[in-house]
Amino acid sequence: MAIYACKECEHEEFVPRRYRYHLGPHARCPRCGTLRLSKLKEPDKIDPMHSGTLELLERVAGGKLFHCRYCRLQFHDRRRLSTDPDPSATAVDESPGAAAS
Repeated sequence: MAIYACKECEHEEFVPRRYRYHLGPHARCPRCGTLRLSKLKEPDKIDPMHSGTLELLERVAGGKLFHCRYCRLQFHDRRRLSTDPDPSATAVDESPGAAAS
């Protein structure tokens, strides 16, 4: 459980941590929340697989198989790794000197 408090009015908001790990642009470990993950091609027989309703939905939605380095947990996620390059940011650099040659 995460508790957020406003510094000005001291209002506290309680948010379940595990729900927050499924939001955002990058894949996160559902147990510890780390971004340091690796992709797997096939399930490992030694490390445990994450189970639950959200895991089933991620697998059905075409999620890739990831492995947490710290928890040694395997899970599916449809988002990309934080270290993967952004496909929308691959613009061609056209410098003015290259067009004059």
